[in-house]
Amino acid sequence: MAVVIREDLRVWQKLNVTAFTMGGIAGIPGMLGKPYEDKDGRTYLPMIRQPVLVFSAPQEKMRRTYERALTRGVSFSVYTEELFETSNDEDNRAAVRNVRGGDLNLVGLALYGDRKSVDQIVKGLKLHE
Repeated sequence: MAVVIREDLRVWQKLNVTAFTMGGIAGIPGMLGKPYEDKDGRTYLPMIRQPVLVFSAPQEKMRRTYERALTRGVSFSVYTEELFETSNDEDNRAAVRNVRGGDLNLVGLALYGDRKSVDQIVKGLKLHE
């Protein structure tokens, strides 16, 4: 799994995009582990079972990453700049639906696939610092 975030975003935006795009990955059957439980018997929600690498990229590499993901057939979620202006799931989907894939103003992607494919897609990107 990997998340690619456009490098010029504000910190809160980077965190927001990461959380939202990983929500799509978490929805893949088998991605979540079992719930956690502390010694007092309180239970907590499960988390994703695998590590997630987070990369940053300039705008032009966001587009390249998107195109690579399309050609390698991995599952991925997208977050566009317009989604910062919406306030609900229905408006989010409409904001994406109203733009052709090649014209999406991408600020984030979360990718899930076999390691070789994901590594090829993010090749040349730097890990987020």
